[in-house]
Amino acid sequence: MGSGHDTVAAELARRARAAGKEAHVVDVLALLPYGLGGGLRRFYQAAVREAPWVYAGIYDFFLRPGPRPRPSGTPLARLAGERLMALVRQTRAEVVVPVFHLAAQLTGHLRTRGVLHVPSTVVVVDFAVHRQWLHPGNDLHLCVTGETAREVRRGTGRAAEATGPVVDPAFFTGGPGTAEWRSRLRRHGGGRPAVLVSAGAWGAGARLVDTARLLAANGYLPVVLCGHNERLRRALSGTPGVLTPGWVTGMPDLLHACAALVDNAAGQTAVQALAAGVPVVGYRPLPGHGAEGVRRMAGLGVSDHAPDEAGLLRSLARLTSQGPERERRIAAGRALFREDALTRVVRAQGARP
Repeated sequence: MGSGHDTVAAELARRARAAGKEAHVVDVLALLPYGLGGGLRRFYQAAVREAPWVYAGIYDFFLRPGPRPRPSGTPLARLAGERLMALVRQTRAEVVVPVFHLAAQLTGHLRTRGVLHVPSTVVVVDFAVHRQWLHPGNDLHLCVTGETAREVRRGTGRAAEATGPVVDPAFFTGGPGTAEWRSRLRRHGGGRPAVLVSAGAWGAGARLVDTARLLAANGYLPVVLCGHNERLRRALSGTPGVLTPGWVTGMPDLLHACAALVDNAAGQTAVQALAAGVPVVGYRPLPGHGAEGVRRMAGLGVSDHAPDEAGLLRSLARLTSQGPERERRIAAGRALFREDALTRVVRAQGARP
């Protein structure tokens, strides 16, 4: 629904093409008939931005793991089946790689029915795997953590492995723009530690203006990523000591110029920060799998989960200071990156994506 799934798909395709293979990326929502995909995206965006309690209810009813039976996403997903199969035949695909839970429901359904004759390998992008990721028809799940892989194996009875997050390699090294960002942040913040505050591509989050003001009042330079939410950016633009750079295309460079990330979703920005060696603090997480993911990250020891304003400031004081605690946290985050998921897909299937 957000840009995180798109980012993972694009990176997997880039790796495949760099290895001399052929890759095609398709949005499963675009395959749904009658404009259903666009309607779902607009509804989800509105719910997350304006009425998060609505999404919390949807998560509890449809997605939350547990023994209680819940509705499946398969009836909706299979509406895209004919169009997906047409693409499989047209491209002569030898493996299909879902990176979104609705796509995983679709491929699992098609594999179970014997319609999809090539393997499907699901790349799970979440720390908290909700039940719509899980369909026993899929051949293999590649997960962010070992804990997630164990849950998938229990839930599907099929193979699941931990390869770690999928990010552009530039996040590990930064680039030529890092020095420019450091200079800009130094000029704007007067030497204050720069703390990136991420609201995702949609600029969604609870009391983001309050968070920025809190950081600015306590010796930090909050750099707030508002995504495409211009209303949020306007609300922050006049706040003293706060930087709102707009849509950023050079995220590896910006992350390498910051001392920490305040995150509310445990999504792609969070794992990009781990790759960049930037400590992550989860704070006021989005409901549903965002909150579950923030708790899971903290439980793994790769981030903090701050319960309140005082906790946020304590975490930042520890993690923005050079020393062994910061270094341990950085090492724990980078240890998640175990294997190239694309290489694992090819090796497992003996296929050409």
